[in-house]
Amino acid sequence: MNENEAPIKAGEVHEVKILSVGEKGDGITKVNGFVVFVPDTKKGDFVKIKITKVMTKFGFAEVLEKLEKKELPQKFMEVKAEELTEEEPQFESHHEETEDFGADLEDEG
Repeated sequence: MNENEAPIKAGEVHEVKILSVGEKGDGITKVNGFVVFVPDTKKGDFVKIKITKVMTKFGFAEVLEKLEKKELPQKFMEVKAEELTEEEPQFESHHEETEDFGADLEDEG
């Protein structure tokens, strides 16, 4: 890709978050690092867009669908207070405990 070629093309569909709002009230997002103006959106909107026009430094898109806010995966597991006080489950042991553990290994040397 040369420096004058945009990383997007008219007709492409993308799911994006509107990052800010421009002077004329259009939402602004980035697709592959390329600025795209999206009318009828506001900062924080999650939308499915279709690229309608691509210029040298920026592009334009129309909203195809308003999306629900994407839930990002949690880094930590949620634990309820009741779960903290529960006893740990006891697992049945299917192995016989012996005092000569590893004795057979000593004989090999």
